[in-house]
Amino acid sequence: MGSKRLSLAGLELRLTDAVILGGLGFFLFLAAVFNGRLDRPLAFIGRNLLAIVLYILTLLILRRLRPKVLRFLLRTASVQLMYLQIFLAGRGLQLIFFNWNDDRVIAWETAAFGLQPLVWIQKLYTPPLTEWMFFVYVVYIVIYPILGAVIFFRRGEEANEDYLFQLGLINLVCGLGFILFPVAGPMRLEKVRVLLTEPLRGGVFASVAEYIRSHVHAAGGTIPSPHCAVATVMWFMSLKYTRRGFWFLAPVILSLYVSTVYGRFHYLSDMVIGIAAAVLVLLAAPAITGAWSRLNDGRPGDTS
Repeated sequence: MGSKRLSLAGLELRLTDAVILGGLGFFLFLAAVFNGRLDRPLAFIGRNLLAIVLYILTLLILRRLRPKVLRFLLRTASVQLMYLQIFLAGRGLQLIFFNWNDDRVIAWETAAFGLQPLVWIQKLYTPPLTEWMFFVYVVYIVIYPILGAVIFFRRGEEANEDYLFQLGLINLVCGLGFILFPVAGPMRLEKVRVLLTEPLRGGVFASVAEYIRSHVHAAGGTIPSPHCAVATVMWFMSLKYTRRGFWFLAPVILSLYVSTVYGRFHYLSDMVIGIAAAVLVLLAAPAITGAWSRLNDGRPGDTS
């Protein structure tokens, strides 16, 4: 499960840390090399360097922290905040190579289905269904730490590290996807927006989701869909470590897939590619974990 640690300059790095620091380091490299294609390259580099420094501080604190609850809270909070940073960094770099590809996505979906799924799904809109769809879209945020807590306190710290590592890997894959195939998103394209004529009426969760859309979301960060990709990994990890959690999460995760299109956050392609990316990560994770263990066999500071 990637429990072996690499001792580097007084730090004990687990596989999760290697994914986080390696991923952000690569994004910083891209920002430095292609700084002329960024609006505020120094601000971008400064933010990400600060995030790395703060994260390293948490690693130093964790070496001396003994209470189990505090270890879980610090580890989970710091890692998940870095996943947010990876998302923001990938989104910030998404136009350094290519322009938006929304027209291509619309063209292939129309060719495949003879219509745009975003427009067709409006036929299903009802206030109760809309509220449910926005609920699962929003509750995804709290599944991250809650599932981590269940795994940590039932199966141990190393099982939680496996969970965090695979989440880190899929977040990094999503960030790279934003750069390699940038898509602005359906509500950013006028010719799509004008076709979305049916109002999305719901309750509290609809209001929360619309607030997130208006005040948090920005153009891009679309393919692969991070919601669908990360949810797929979380669902698999619940099967691996809790079993009951897998069946408990089933209606939430399956509905969440649909909610990304129903709520006009993503194209259908984003959803499909997000799930496919997660499956590839889940298949690749054991090999990466094995390679990490072999790399650290016999090195100073190596622990199992």
